[in-house]
Amino acid sequence: MVVLSKPGLDQIPFITNHKLTYFSGIPTIDLSKPDSGELLVEACEELGFFKVINHGIPMEFMDKLEAEAVKFFSLPHPEKEKAGPANPFGYGNKRIGLSGDMGWIEYLLMQTNAKSVSQTSWAISRENPEIFRSAATDYISAVKKLATEVLEMLAEGLKIQPRNILSELLKDEESDSVFRINHYPPCPDIQSFRCNLTGFGEHTDPQIISVLRSNNTSGFQISLKDGSWVSVPSDQSSFFVIVGDSMQVLTNGRFKSVRHRVLANSKKSRVSMIYFGAPALREKIAPLPSLMGEGEESLYREFKWCEYKVSSYKSKLVDNRLRLFEK
Repeated sequence: MVVLSKPGLDQIPFITNHKLTYFSGIPTIDLSKPDSGELLVEACEELGFFKVINHGIPMEFMDKLEAEAVKFFSLPHPEKEKAGPANPFGYGNKRIGLSGDMGWIEYLLMQTNAKSVSQTSWAISRENPEIFRSAATDYISAVKKLATEVLEMLAEGLKIQPRNILSELLKDEESDSVFRINHYPPCPDIQSFRCNLTGFGEHTDPQIISVLRSNNTSGFQISLKDGSWVSVPSDQSSFFVIVGDSMQVLTNGRFKSVRHRVLANSKKSRVSMIYFGAPALREKIAPLPSLMGEGEESLYREFKWCEYKVSSYKSKLVDNRLRLFEK
């Protein structure tokens, strides 16, 4: 697989004084077990991050879309640029967001509706767009179903009604959910340095819930409550679920959106596919009354998802985006 075009490393932050530590305490939830809801709640309260197994998504769906992504990212850079620039959808290279954040990354970003997937497919492969379109449609449909099932299990675990009170936000026909395929090429230039190159900088996800799947390459890290960073062991047959800022608000801080980042690998490519489950732009986000205890005050002011989205996209990755919406 080819590496990203340069100019290179002087634009991208290095992470120094970091010791690679794999974290063995990531909750693994078997979705086929009857007590999954309660375990999901515990994981969201303790870490804001967990792995799900027995999720029902065929490996064929994952492998097929990953193969198409690898094929695209292996093209010469001028060919890939024909699918961009990302504004915000399409092909992006190194630049993340609107505030100058940079990473050793290239990516494809699309909305999850059929029109956006089709447009992306045509942009990256005019000769045979149906192959990518079919693979992306199958995968996105399956992972959206997984996300809504997890949200419904969380509602059961929280003992709130109706069961679809959270999942309906993703099922809305006007849902603002997006899908991203990230490619972190190997970066052999960093082998001689005693530091790590940033692939994707420290941040939280602004949406409700994110569902991540990657190939068998390390690099993904989460921040624990004490502020320390730990590496997540890769598992290409499972999915990792990330609590987003909007979920933190909906639960009035009971669930915490987890800070995470990706470090570049000096030898291997990392390919990750992330479904970001979001409500419709018009949807109001506020703590759910059914989760508020007697006399409990809301920690956040009510806002529309479009308002928070605009605010978060204008901020730096590392910023505490929810601070502006706290009471």
